[in-house]
Amino acid sequence: MASARTRPGAMRTARNRLADRDRREEPDGAPEMSGVDSVRELIELIRGNPDECNFTGGLSEEDIACAEAELAATFPPSYRLFLRELGSCEAGGVELLGVYRTPARGDRLLGTVSQTLDARQDERFPPNLLVIEYDGMGGIIALDSAEQNADGEYPVVAWDPGAEARGGPERLAEDFGDYALRRCRLGLS
Repeated sequence: MASARTRPGAMRTARNRLADRDRREEPDGAPEMSGVDSVRELIELIRGNPDECNFTGGLSEEDIACAEAELAATFPPSYRLFLRELGSCEAGGVELLGVYRTPARGDRLLGTVSQTLDARQDERFPPNLLVIEYDGMGGIIALDSAEQNADGEYPVVAWDPGAEARGGPERLAEDFGDYALRRCRLGLS
């Protein structure tokens, strides 16, 4: 019997089920939240649940600029707010990488910076992707900096080594804020 890692299309099917499960309906007539508004709500959720959530602490504008320079990319507004306020976070087992430092690693920027640079060592990994999470099935959840909407936001996509054979990374959300809020709510439910 073939595993999910070896059956063609199995990764996409499993991710589709996860994405469908994560989707939340906006109340009828309610305007869709912007990515930044979703991150504001995420910040309240994380800070309001200290027994179930952790965060590393916000970054300075200087640290954010250093992270962008190391990655040769600019972060979208919702992700910049997340970094400024939380740095990175964990909510009920859902871990969003963000950017942070540890005493053991000194000035090295970890999380999205180190994981994206590591992923770029694989020639199959698209250089425009910025790692924000691992999906637990051998894939990487990333911001796609090659696509930018009118608000300056990047879509969230799932990538794995077989993605190109299936037509490229799978789109999971229109922006970081929407994705992060849904994932953390799921982790806390």
